[in-house]
Amino acid sequence: MAMQVGSSSEDDVMVDINTTPLIDVMLVLLIMFIITIPIQTHAVKLNMPTPSNVQPTKLPEVMRIDVDFDGTIGVNGVLTTKDELDAKLGEWGRLPTTDQPEVHLRPNKLVTYKHVAAIMASAQRQGVSKIGMVGNEQFMN
Repeated sequence: MAMQVGSSSEDDVMVDINTTPLIDVMLVLLIMFIITIPIQTHAVKLNMPTPSNVQPTKLPEVMRIDVDFDGTIGVNGVLTTKDELDAKLGEWGRLPTTDQPEVHLRPNKLVTYKHVAAIMASAQRQGVSKIGMVGNEQFMN
């Protein structure tokens, strides 16, 4: 608290503001902000792959499965039946995950979902892990 030195009379108006409580509050707030703000590190932690001098022996094989509007199935341009496709998916599923070919499933725009879902479910049952849908730009319109 501020003290006034000297004599004063009741009629004098005090013109000075008492800033001591204001400074006290500001110091307390400053200390609280310093304590509560976490220290920010400017480092980004990334899990980078280890460099390897070994080149891949071969590019992954790609198997394209086409499903026509009426549900007919083609594997790499050759018409096949559902049983033949299941046999091929079984062969691919028995391979180790790293050696499995990529399966690109390309349904026609007019095919019903049940045909596509049956192929995807069969691939999952057979253990095929690298399967993806291609040609989705046809469904944008």
